Amino acid sequence: MQSIPFIAWCLEHLNYWVITFLMAIESSFIPFPSEVVVPPAAYKAATTGELNVFLVVVFATLGAIIGALVNYGLARYLGRPLVYRFAESRIGHMCLIDSEKVENAERYFDEHGAVGTFFGRLVPAVRQLISIPAGLARMSLGRFVLYTTLGAGLWNSILAFMGWYIGHYYSGRLEEKVAQYSSELKMAMLFLGVAVVLYLAYKGLKKK
Repeated sequence: MQSIPFIAWCLEHLNYWVITFLMAIESSFIPFPSEVVVPPAAYKAATTGELNVFLVVVFATLGAIIGALVNYGLARYLGRPLVYRFAESRIGHMCLIDSEKVENAERYFDEHGAVGTFFGRLVPAVRQLISIPAGLARMSLGRFVLYTTLGAGLWNSILAFMGWYIGHYYSGRLEEKVAQYSSELKMAMLFLGVAVVLYLAYKGLKKK
């Protein structure tokens, strides 16, 4: 697992500002897994007491909001042509973004609107990109921040509980358990995302 050395680094160097910075990166268009930041921070809170697990969630969510606002602002003020041009550029591909992923996120947002911003924060491969269609659609900043805060807060709470649980019951096995639980968590969130999409589609069909 390539992230194991980084998890070990996090256990030594994480503080609230580093958590905020790393989660801002994770929430922007730069590919970076939140699973290697929040669980180690919560694990550190459970095993050393140097951090508070509730503040870990607060600062992780703050970072997620900052990163999401970067995507939102770029999409809102640069517009669709430049966003798609970036997605097909070499830098975009280095960030694991292409026009198909942006189209999928935009379609997801178009179908589910503001609710999509909340649930999109829980769905793998959509979480980082859901801010882009929100910006393209010129969603009001207040609503965007509200739904992003709720979705990111829920996701970070789940990750923090995972790290806290490992710290209390599997001390010394953080890397192994994060690899195990993060894989299971991604599957669960993907299932949740599919269930939400099907439910919203069913409601839409009933209205028609």
